[in-house]
Order: sequence, then C-alpha cells, then structure tokens
Amino acid sequence: MTRKLKLGFVGTGGMGQMAHLSNYAVLKEECEVVAIAEPRPQLAQTVAARYGIPQVFSSHEELLLHGGVDAIIAAQPYTRHSILIPDILRAGLPVFTEKPLTLSVSAGEKLASLSEELGVLHMVGYHKRSDPAMEYAKKLVEEWKQSGEFGKLNYIRVTMPPGDWVSGADMPLGTDEAGVPGELEPLPPEFDQANGKKYDIFVNYYIHQVNAIRFLLGEPYKVTFADRSGVLLAGESESGVCVTLEMAPYSTSIEWHEGILVAFEKGFIKIDLPAPLVRQIAGRVIVMRDNGKSAPSYSEPIMPNVSAMRNQAKNFLAAVRGERPAPCAAKEALEDLKVARDYIQMMAKY
Repeated sequence: MTRKLKLGFVGTGGMGQMAHLSNYAVLKEECEVVAIAEPRPQLAQTVAARYGIPQVFSSHEELLLHGGVDAIIAAQPYTRHSILIPDILRAGLPVFTEKPLTLSVSAGEKLASLSEELGVLHMVGYHKRSDPAMEYAKKLVEEWKQSGEFGKLNYIRVTMPPGDWVSGADMPLGTDEAGVPGELEPLPPEFDQANGKKYDIFVNYYIHQVNAIRFLLGEPYKVTFADRSGVLLAGESESGVCVTLEMAPYSTSIEWHEGILVAFEKGFIKIDLPAPLVRQIAGRVIVMRDNGKSAPSYSEPIMPNVSAMRNQAKNFLAAVRGERPAPCAAKEALEDLKVARDYIQMMAKY
C-alpha cells in the first residue's frame, strides 16, 4: 500500500496554485496537503479554505517547527531559493522547487552541495521531463543507443518560440493585499548590469530547454556558439553530438509550438510539447524508422491523458517515498546554470 505523505506548501501565489497545489490536492490516495506558509493573511485563509488545508502559517520557519509534514513544495521565485531552501534542507525535509535551481552558478553550487552533504532530496521542477511524451522518447532514445539499430545519435534540436503558455488555465485565487517584500539573490557578480539582466531573462525563459537537451542526450554538453541576435545556441556533447536551441525564431499569440527533434542516422524521434499550464494533455511523439532492414515507417504512440505537471507531482511523491529517483535533483540542475552562464558570456564577447 502506498504511504500517504503529509505535505506543506511554502508560498501559494499564482504558480504555486495553478502548477502545483491544484495537482497535489487531487492525489488523495498518495498525499494530503496539511499546511501552508503564506505571509499574506487573506490569501492564506482563502487558499486554505478552497483546498481544505487545516494549518496556516505566516512563515516557512513556523511551518517547519509546527507543521508536522513529510515534504515541502516551495513554490517560490528562483531568486528566493538560496535564501529559503537551506532552512528546509537543514530541517531534513525533502523539497521541491521550480526551475532554475538558483539565479547564479555560485549560489547553485552552495545549494546543491548542501543537499548532497545532508542527504536530503531537492527536486527541481523541470516538468517537461515528466511529460509522458518525454518519458516515452527518453526510453526510446536509450533503446536505440543501446541497440545501434538506427545508427548513432547525430543531433538534437529544440525550438521554443514564445506563445500562450497559460493555455486557458483557470486563474489563481487572489486578494488585493500587497506583496510582502523579501530578500532576493542579486545578479551574478561575473556579469555587468546589462548582461546580468540578459542572463536572468535567459534562465527564466529557456532553462527548461537547456535541461531537456541534456535529458535526451544522457550526457553533459557545452556551448560552442551564440549568435548576436539571441536566436541560436549551439553546443556539443561529450561524445560529439551536435545540439541546438532555437529561441524565439518567431512568436505565436494563441498557440504553443515547442518542439524537439532527436535525429539518429537512420531515424528520428520528434516531440511536440503542450503549453506548460495545459490541463491533462500530454505531448505528442512521432517516430520515423528507416534502417534498411524493413520498409520505412512512421508511428505515433498514444499518450495518456495526464499533463506533465500532474505527472511531476506523482514523480516527486515517489522520490520522497524512495520508490525511484527524482527526474532532476539539484546536482544536475546546477549544470543548466553553467550552460546559461557560458552562453551569455559568449554572447557578451560580440
């Protein structure tokens, strides 16, 4: 029988509600949200009433002392992670945060090291890894690499134009209370103000795609080219696989066009991902096989009716229970910040 976990939420703002709380709240056989920490008292009571949460605290410190929880979902801006998350890790509680790990590489190194030293799980919310289409594609990529039936892995391309990322999701509960100011991580010291802002924007918008490339590669990669316009990042993996990330080659107003191509010598796997906040729709996978042993073919497996965010919640709970590793823990998430830093530094040379 699955052990039912008691969860606490640190922060119940827009993403906290839409991307996370609404998903954990319905996994009633696996977990119960028993406490929230929210400094805005009206919002805290409104959210607690909506989701039937018995305990409300004004700070994460109070929740850690009195909440009696098994794990924490800290739905915070990433510039707050280096300030808040150490307290949670030192309390010995597994924690989930949104991406990226932190803002700067230096802060990320400290946070990832703390998680490793204490032996406490810090899962970083790269929800695309939990999309059923991505899970299917990853498994198939590994099978093709092992068998060699379709030749070697040649190329991975990710295209991510801006679009309607909300995709009609219900708006979060809100009040007219002013936000409560808190300490934020400053821009990385290795950048001047202008390039620091470019870096901040990049890790906010494109770190998911930086991470997805490594997920499908199954190995590290480094940046080899950055164009001046900010549209193209090119890189090369440890084994010599070429990768590219196309950022904003165009934009859409009411659609979402995120796509990934994983190309082998004699076939490819193409993934089309839905908008981040879409409700219970998985991505789409198209597989082309042409190895010369049988007739060329295309196939499209049918994915389950579950969104990446819902599946991510299930993956975090499973990781807390020790049933399987987290899709992306802090140590690996740190590598995304290094890629982002190197990309902006390369752009700054022009």
